[in-house]
Amino acid sequence: MPYSHLLVPTDGSELSDKAVQQAVALGQSLGARITFLHAQSNFPISLVGVGELVDPNTVTALVQAARHGAEQILAAAAAVAQAAGVVSDQDTVVSSMPYAAIVEAANRHGADLIVMASHGRRGLEGVLLGSETHRVLTHSSCPVLVVR
Repeated sequence: MPYSHLLVPTDGSELSDKAVQQAVALGQSLGARITFLHAQSNFPISLVGVGELVDPNTVTALVQAARHGAEQILAAAAAVAQAAGVVSDQDTVVSSMPYAAIVEAANRHGADLIVMASHGRRGLEGVLLGSETHRVLTHSSCPVLVVR
């Protein structure tokens, strides 16, 4: 089956950058377009009960920093695609369940292949933290190519 639209989740890590490189090479060889996705976690700490202790400017600064980080990650991925002559676009979502956001984005964008990194958590860390890649593999209706 020839793939025509790849969804590539990226978090800017070294392994994600490797997945971006692989996806761009695959997209170039297939003539496929790519949507790069950055799935941001919700605000990292709960403010319930401590709202009066947190300066609203701090929260705003954290949100702006996260948004800027996502823009930089996606711009770097888009530059790789552009250099290879591959058509790409970008999407950012905020979700407490990144795997669900990835699966939903694949459906929303009409992607026919997800290309993503495996961060290789094993043992107790893998059991406790789980694997977003494994969850995407379990819940996606389209094929998933895992880059290691």
